[in-house]
Amino acid sequence: MMLERKQRFNVPEIRSKVEQISTDIGTDVFQGSQIVAYAELEQIYSGAMREIGTKLENLDDEFQLKNRHNPIHHMECRLKSIDSTIGKLRKRGLPLTVESIRQNLYDIAGIRVICNYVTDVYAVANTLSEQSDIEVIRIKDYIRNPKPNGYRSLHVIYQVPVFLSDGPHPTPVEVQFRTSAMDYWASLEHRLRYKNSIEDDEREKHYETLKECARQLADIEDRMQQIHQELG
Repeated sequence: MMLERKQRFNVPEIRSKVEQISTDIGTDVFQGSQIVAYAELEQIYSGAMREIGTKLENLDDEFQLKNRHNPIHHMECRLKSIDSTIGKLRKRGLPLTVESIRQNLYDIAGIRVICNYVTDVYAVANTLSEQSDIEVIRIKDYIRNPKPNGYRSLHVIYQVPVFLSDGPHPTPVEVQFRTSAMDYWASLEHRLRYKNSIEDDEREKHYETLKECARQLADIEDRMQQIHQELG
């Protein structure tokens, strides 16, 4: 298991991207010191991802030692791109400033945790939530309450302190917990949603099929989990 990481704190690159976005949307964004502040903010969010990622790796090791079972299959992480971030601010009618990002957006840093079984999802999420230096900001449980299209996942926003030279920076990280089956279902649904070359009636037919697949996968996962538990 490995947490994939990507460092992106090059101020000239960020400035170039901001200038391109400004041209595209016809308005100025992140001027002067705001660009440096955005790079610093990315560094903090990346640090928060590392903090949460290390905690998850330690928990996985502990579960293996105590239970001879690794609950986490693998993890992926990402920082929301600057154009996606600005797009979200504009969509919500929020100021295009670094402070607005800090105050209003909780999904800049994200980790996807792919587990083997549904019980693993809740075991890892609950144990992480109990750690003394972590604060749970929000929980959306789409496993017990799937979305109408069949999407299932557990979304938790954790806040963790990132310690820099000027002290701690409490920083949110969105963690999506799901099983392997939930993950490949979500990947296919995402591909269908953004497939522009498909006719509407064909798209709707595939959506209906995916809903049924989600129901069947949930049933299969329950049965396989039962076998796993009976095997000890």
